[in-house]
Amino acid sequence: MDDGKPFQQASDLRCLCLVIQAPDDLRVVDQPVGELAAGEVLVKVGFGGICGSDLHYFHQGGFGTVRIKRPMILGHEVAGTVLAVADGVRRVKPGDRVAINPSRPCSACVYCLEGLPNQCLEMRFYGSAMRDPHVEGAFRNLLVCDAVQCEPVAAGVSVQHAALAEPFAVALHGVSRAGPLLGKRVLVSGCGPIGALAVAAARVHGAAEITAVDLTDETLAVARAMGANTTVNVATDTEWVQRFCADGRTRKGTFDVMFECSGNERALRAGLETLRPRGVVVQLGLGGDVSIPQNMVVGKELSICGSFRFHVEFALAVRLINAGRVDMRPMITGAFPLAQAREAFELASDRKRAMKVLLDFS
Repeated sequence: MDDGKPFQQASDLRCLCLVIQAPDDLRVVDQPVGELAAGEVLVKVGFGGICGSDLHYFHQGGFGTVRIKRPMILGHEVAGTVLAVADGVRRVKPGDRVAINPSRPCSACVYCLEGLPNQCLEMRFYGSAMRDPHVEGAFRNLLVCDAVQCEPVAAGVSVQHAALAEPFAVALHGVSRAGPLLGKRVLVSGCGPIGALAVAAARVHGAAEITAVDLTDETLAVARAMGANTTVNVATDTEWVQRFCADGRTRKGTFDVMFECSGNERALRAGLETLRPRGVVVQLGLGGDVSIPQNMVVGKELSICGSFRFHVEFALAVRLINAGRVDMRPMITGAFPLAQAREAFELASDRKRAMKVLLDFS
């Protein structure tokens, strides 16, 4: 395909895929690429980011009630180069570098028609065991996808950086749930990949001051690089909540908005204490059931809302990366070839050593 020879039909090609067979059982599998239908394009995947959900499939076989029931291709954070397009496709052309939106709502269910495509009842999201049969993922060196899933990557922008458009879109959607951030004081609780990108998203949306809290200095260093003004290691600084309460007696707090990205009950409850009256909490992190201090929520008139996936924010994420508004370099720990996928997943599981680990499909 890169040697000047005529391009083959996609149906004649084979690709290498990263498949989760069972917990702790990753395999590289050779399989046909498939047909190139109307409206579709063939992409040579360059890089893919390992997400927390990929790690849950790898370590536990899933999360919550979502479990792999049969082998499934992992991955949903990818970018690459268009190799071929079906007749009539004008959105992209061969040679274009693109970030691939893994979200494919049906556009016909009640929520899609109400303008809530991220809540689609028939959503097909890459690398997800929520449906049965599972939706195959994008960790493969050749991927057939819809042309509308492709967002062009600007010249001079690294495909590695473009592969982070998906988690950045998650953070941008979370920011949209908080309302205007211009001039606001923001707390980001939990500085894994989504938390660090929430810092960046809050910064581009005009937050006046961003404080990031986490349990490790390594993650907090990345949060600072992504735009946090202040960072706090809550494992060693046990008085941080008191410092961010405007009044030690009434404990009214100083932050306007909290993005809770850890999914941890203690982190949520501590953050609630530091919020001002009528503050907003956006829950991005996933965890188990938690208890909420109702008297505090009522007394301070707090608003608590969830944030799930994204839709229009994917294109915005790519535009911001293309324009250089966000520097993704601090996010990337390293890239591993597909043959070293296990080593990549093990590194990605270590929060002290890794933020975002990529797979190199080239």
